[in-house]
Amino acid sequence: MHCPFCSHEETKVIDSRLAGDGRQIRRRRQCLDCNERFTTFESAELVMPRLIKNDNSRQPFDENKIRNSMIRALEKRPVPSDELEKAIGRVTHTLRTMGEREVPSRLVGDLVMQELHELDEVAYVRFASVYRRFQDITEFEDEIRRLQKISETAASREQMSLLPELFDKNSKNK
Repeated sequence: MHCPFCSHEETKVIDSRLAGDGRQIRRRRQCLDCNERFTTFESAELVMPRLIKNDNSRQPFDENKIRNSMIRALEKRPVPSDELEKAIGRVTHTLRTMGEREVPSRLVGDLVMQELHELDEVAYVRFASVYRRFQDITEFEDEIRRLQKISETAASREQMSLLPELFDKNSKNK
């Protein structure tokens, strides 16, 4: 580390401690030439994959684009901002842990749709209408019917999971 005061090449670390919720290390350093002290912050550099757009062009991943599109979909919806941030964190974590250098932008859109589906179904339909380029009201209706089927299936699974327990109890009583 070069000294920011005299540009000397050698400095020593005087103190190190965690910062930024444990995601950074704060280091106090001292120049071995001019004896000035300064602080540095060290954090892991996690490389996000580049996105392959539909036209095969490549562009860097931009978390703000995801945030802005999700905020737009969630506008005037009862979803706390910390839930939004957690959802964005899950999308970026998934992309980061894939270990790929490039991913299709469609994958990112699908991940965002999954998160919006969990957060708020109205926001999900809003996002889907733009993402899937709905052309008319029938496409909205089809998507809403599909959501209703998913909700009904999930509800019936929850109810069905109780049945084996009831049968087990009844068979023991006989």
